[in-house]
Amino acid sequence: MKPEVVSTPKRKGPEGGSPLLLAFCFFGLQISYLTWGYVQEKVMTTEYTTGKFPSATFCVFSNRLIAIIVALAAMLYQHGSARVPAPLWAFAPCSLSNSLSSYAQYQALRYVSFSLQTLSKSTKVIPVMLMGKLLNKKSYPWRDYGEAALISIGVSLFSFSESKPKGSHTTELLGVLLLVMYVTADSFTSQWQSRVYKANPNVDQFQMMFAVNMWSLAMTFITLVASSELFVSLKFLSDNPAAITDQMIISATSATGQLFIYFTIRRFGPITFTIIMTTRQIFSMVLSAFAFGHTIHALGGVGALMVFAVVFVRARRGGGD
Repeated sequence: MKPEVVSTPKRKGPEGGSPLLLAFCFFGLQISYLTWGYVQEKVMTTEYTTGKFPSATFCVFSNRLIAIIVALAAMLYQHGSARVPAPLWAFAPCSLSNSLSSYAQYQALRYVSFSLQTLSKSTKVIPVMLMGKLLNKKSYPWRDYGEAALISIGVSLFSFSESKPKGSHTTELLGVLLLVMYVTADSFTSQWQSRVYKANPNVDQFQMMFAVNMWSLAMTFITLVASSELFVSLKFLSDNPAAITDQMIISATSATGQLFIYFTIRRFGPITFTIIMTTRQIFSMVLSAFAFGHTIHALGGVGALMVFAVVFVRARRGGGD
């Protein structure tokens, strides 16, 4: 007996969605993450009334709190329950790495420019490949290694082009080490989540978001209490009301950004999503340069163009994590 042929509706846009819906996703991602990036840099570099914000860990904590609320609402709406169909311990490793990557991302802004931090995210393809081989036994063609090398060269050119004040080499090295920590931990997160999805096919993106952020909230809370940063941060917020507003904006845009990520990937696929987010990185660098007075020199421009060109080629080809 021949299998029943089921007709499928014609696709109206990339990966199956209307152009209007694609525009909604594009502007939703851009607004969420451009706002998030701008305020993130502002929080970590601006002198408030009593000084700079004292704790990158508290920023991670507040983001996770809002993300849990949003994920829980989505779970209750979609499943009518807060139950996660997988052992909670399975989410702990990627939650730890996710917390470390977020902390490093915030802390690095004290030592390197936002533009360099943004561009360095493109180097994630290298540790993602390594983590894929280590955790999920993946193999990659030599073309991927060549593209990873070109991305590294482009980021290096951008880094060398930035003007550095005398005596800043030590702090700059610390910033670079934090960026390495961010990229490595973030790469582990995505590969471990892929592993959890394969082992537990009933887990959806909202349940993943909820479970990972629950672990992260607990971890960051313990860290804040143990280091006394929780009380220092709360005191700072009480003395600087403007910082409260900034923290709320960061947390809200981080949560809406995650929702747009999941929705865009589900409706239009990872290729379209990668192109949108690469465009966002370009906009973020331009916004940061204008808002905070960063200068992008000619050599840095060449490096940035090299990186974004490789990322676009990979996206069009379908290369990804």
